[in-house]
Amino acid sequence: MSIVVTGATGHLGRHVIEQLLEKVAADQITAVVRTPEKAADFAARGVRIAVADYNAPETFDGLFAADDKVLLISGNEFDKGRVGQHRVVIDAAKAAGVALLAYTSAPGSLTAALADDHRATEEVLLASGVPYSLLRNGWYHENYTEQLAPVLEHNAVVAAAGEGRISSASRADYAAAAAAVLTGEGHENTTYELGGDVAWSFAEYAATLSELTGKEIAYNAVSAEALVGILTGVGVPETFATILAGVDQSIEKGELVVSTGDLSRLAGHPTTPLSEAITAALKG
Repeated sequence: MSIVVTGATGHLGRHVIEQLLEKVAADQITAVVRTPEKAADFAARGVRIAVADYNAPETFDGLFAADDKVLLISGNEFDKGRVGQHRVVIDAAKAAGVALLAYTSAPGSLTAALADDHRATEEVLLASGVPYSLLRNGWYHENYTEQLAPVLEHNAVVAAAGEGRISSASRADYAAAAAAVLTGEGHENTTYELGGDVAWSFAEYAATLSELTGKEIAYNAVSAEALVGILTGVGVPETFATILAGVDQSIEKGELVVSTGDLSRLAGHPTTPLSEAITAALKG
């Protein structure tokens, strides 16, 4: 039996591998990557490396074995048909007879277009008959803390989310939950709604940034249309800018507040406070 992680050198995948290395022997972990050079550090620590690509179904032939536990980390190539990419992994997992396939999805409450591929993937997974665990990940702190440069340059947080709140958490928090599911028992055919312990608004985010930087940073609430214009103006493709604006509209409706407590319960610790994530990002 191996624990297999797809997208293992991505932002979330790296955290998952690190969390797994704290729980099981390295040779029980298989990191699935497109570019093996990016996984050289994992290989040096004894992690098995498998080379496969969502866009090349044949590369998944024989990759999984019976009784493997697999984490399918959702792809980020929005223009390449993510549901079809995910189906490649699900089909290979079904053919191998894996013990569990966990999938990083989106909160069940999220109606924004961003969630469409996740809902469709969930349908494919449930129809496959493979034992599943839906890890419906909420928003990541890093979605904001990795984009601080323009905020600090203009002393403004700009969003189309009104007074909506977000219960975000760090990637490491979500990775800890995934590792718990992959190494634990009794997670077959489960759905976990995952979010941070504390919800916050963009006004509070701006106030926290002001406090931590000593600068006066304002929250500028704009319309979704205005946000699309701002994002395309700095080079974001219009399709993706529209998706991001749609997420902000969902935030305004409260759709990214996840209050189940599933994340901290699975991770085994309280989720990382936003202020802590901002502090780490400011230190660079």
